[in-house]
Amino acid sequence: PLNKGMLGMHGNLATNIKTNECDVLIAIGMRFDDRVTGNLKTYAKQAKVIHFDIDPSEIDKNVKTNLAVIGDCKETLAAVTKKLIKNSHTEWRESFKDSEKKEFVSVINPELHPAEGPITMGEVVRAVSDATKNEAVLVTDVGQNQMMAARYFRFTKQRSIVTSGGLGTMGFGLPSAIGVSFGAPDRTICLFCGDGGLQMTIQELGTIMEAGINVKIILLNNNYLGMVRQWQELFFNERYSSTPMTNPDYVKIASAYGIKGRSVYLREELPVAINEMLSTNGAFLLEVGVIEKGMVYPMTPAGETVTNMLLYRENCKL
Repeated sequence: PLNKGMLGMHGNLATNIKTNECDVLIAIGMRFDDRVTGNLKTYAKQAKVIHFDIDPSEIDKNVKTNLAVIGDCKETLAAVTKKLIKNSHTEWRESFKDSEKKEFVSVINPELHPAEGPITMGEVVRAVSDATKNEAVLVTDVGQNQMMAARYFRFTKQRSIVTSGGLGTMGFGLPSAIGVSFGAPDRTICLFCGDGGLQMTIQELGTIMEAGINVKIILLNNNYLGMVRQWQELFFNERYSSTPMTNPDYVKIASAYGIKGRSVYLREELPVAINEMLSTNGAFLLEVGVIEKGMVYPMTPAGETVTNMLLYRENCKL
């Protein structure tokens, strides 16, 4: 109940705003990268910063620390917790609600429950999560698919997400899912990828075929390099340079590798297709045709403070 969501460029509105209003900011194993902080000149200047990390070189690297606690967090957190005075902070917790409601109305509900139009990435992510009872291991590639998965996939178990974070390594998803299958052979593994990232390492379908790996591949196909297109649309006058994609028949490619698959373009077909994927013994590629020019919101524009998040398209200029 005290988890208020994700920080950063495409994180949750309330968490970003409250980071810049809190009295004390406790960072655990955090490097304060630019995708989380936004403009460092305006990031949490009001807060006393307590930084827990095992690596001394991370301290004061990006954000000035008032108190550094160096060591294994498993030990240091336990030691510090013993000295804390219990407080419910009811008023502070209540203060999140306005921003949470604003984000739900403007972003979350339209993404997860669109009244009409094409399938959205978010509704696919949540539908798969629900179908697995939130017990699957999530693996992501890079791009809009990654952000949507981070925002809308839910978990009930530890060690349940593998992603390349802010490194931007397109093509990461498929080989990583193969690795996860060996590390967690008894769990359902769901890979979310886009049409751009999948083609960068699509040859690894051969490894899946040879090793008989059980990976569920959910291809969110929007016929674009979606994240780059989003920036081009918002900040570069819709000059879509090198982002529109002409795609092959991915289901036929999977079939050539002996992998079952299916394409879905209608919302009413999605639940049946997800059930077919999860009930299939072995690998499965589910291609879902999603809205071509969908956007990942909220979004902090480059160079802005994380409190100035876009909830919808505005007059955006760099």
